[in-house]
Parts: sequence; structure tokens; C-alpha cells
Amino acid sequence: MSWDERFAEHYDEWAAGMTEDVPFYVELAREADGPLVELAVGSGRVAIAVARETGRCVIGIDTSPAMLELARAAAAEAGVELDLRLGDMRELSLEEPAALITCPFRALLHLPTWADRRRTFERVAASLRPGGRFAWNAFAFDHHIASRLDRQHHDEPVAHTLRYAVADNRIDITLDGGGTSSLWWATKNEWLGLIDVSGLELEALYGGFDRRPLDDESREYVVVATRPD
Repeated sequence: MSWDERFAEHYDEWAAGMTEDVPFYVELAREADGPLVELAVGSGRVAIAVARETGRCVIGIDTSPAMLELARAAAAEAGVELDLRLGDMRELSLEEPAALITCPFRALLHLPTWADRRRTFERVAASLRPGGRFAWNAFAFDHHIASRLDRQHHDEPVAHTLRYAVADNRIDITLDGGGTSSLWWATKNEWLGLIDVSGLELEALYGGFDRRPLDDESREYVVVATRPD
């Protein structure tokens, strides 16, 4: 996983602009009859809302001790129950099969290789109960945006510089104070291939959290896959 602990201090500033995903994941959680799991739970931004709106405990897994501490404090302040665990999504193992596993805020893009993603999808498929769902979102790469932002310095939401390594499908985000985190983008067909090889089935592929159809203007993949009965 590509994550630098120095990003934890500013994580909520990074995520402040992302709010439209919460109702989408809350709705899926309300429909789930069984355990709820969030991969890369971060500071608990989505998991806390899910726990509050459903009245149920959410299992949150993350590789970052610093992020888990933020989530623990935020959950206590919100008065909700999260079962927070230090762990790698590539090694996902649950005591009881889940009804819903989510991975919000493009966190799957921190996995650098096809093998990493395939292993994650296989572990998710093995950890879902029949009929259980796996939902996530990831940006659709736009070369116009990449060309405009490459090697540019940005003050908001936190001072940083972006660098696009196109040959490696990689974006490096480097904070002014030090620390680099990377994302590896994927195409629609790569996501569909991962669903296929892991034994899941595509339920829905949207172009936004309002469930609009994916088209040439879409800049976000919002995906729901299901483990067959």
C-alpha cells in the first residue's frame, strides 16, 4: 500500500470536498443484512456516518495506525461503534462473512499492481456471504487534467505538488513538508476484469454517486459487485 503517515495530519482537509459519496454508501449499508466492513477506513469519515444512520457497528480496516487513531477519536466523539483493526486489505480475513464490504474515496488506487488488486478482490469475494456486495469508487483518468496539473504546485487543500508518471499509470502527491503518497489509476476494463477473475458479478457501474450512467463525460467509476448465491 502506498501511504505515508505524514498525510494523516491533513487527511480531513484532503477529504473535506468529498461528501456526495456518504449517502450512497449509507444506502447500501441499510440494504445489507449482515456485517458491514470498510476497507481503508481512514479517519472514519464514511464508516461513522454508516454506523450513525444504521445503528450498527462497522468493521473498519486500515494499514495506518495514525488513521485508525483519528477514526477512534472521531467515533467516540460521534457516539458510534466502530470495530477498528490494523490490517492489509490484501490479507482480508473475517470471522463472519460480510453482507457489505466497501472501499470508498479511491483507496483501491493505493494498490500498485494488478496482482495486489487481484489478491484484494479474491479476498473480498472469499469474505462475502452469498449475495453480499462489494462497492467502491475510483477516478477515471483524464489526460487533459493530468497535463494541466503535472508538476504543478498547489496550496489547497494542503500545500503539495503533483507528478504524473504516465508510463506507470501513477500519480505522486508530495507534501511541501515531506511525504509522498501515490495512486495507480485503472481503466474500466481493468475493474471489470478484476470482478471477473475473483468470481464476483457486476451489479452496477455508475458514472457518479447519483447513479447516473457511465459515459464519455464521466470522471468517476462507482461500482457495485455481488458474490453469486
